[in-house]
Amino acid sequence: MTRIKRGYIARRRRTKMRLFASSFQGAHSRLTRTITQQKIRALASAYRDRGRQKRNFRHLWIARINAVIRYNNNKVYYSYSRFIHNLYKRQLLLNRKILAQIAILNRNCLYMISNEIIK
Repeated sequence: MTRIKRGYIARRRRTKMRLFASSFQGAHSRLTRTITQQKIRALASAYRDRGRQKRNFRHLWIARINAVIRYNNNKVYYSYSRFIHNLYKRQLLLNRKILAQIAILNRNCLYMISNEIIK
């Protein structure tokens, strides 16, 4: 029986996986079976953490806005929830990311916005 030479497709697939796992440690970067398992795990974690990252940033923005709003120079007790509620009532479309940047970079501008809303 003649010898059959296998093609290059499987080797190409494995080298592609090895390039993906080149930064992994130990057997996770060398052995084909563990590379496939770690690749599945890594991609699942990446997918999960993209959603988690959005959640964490929203939490951070809300905390920043709340801290600046509560520490108003006018000594008027004003909470984040009231601030956002009044923003929606006035139909001022500023998202939390922009509000947090304003709160950090230019507090007086945020105080002006909040004072305009209160009136």
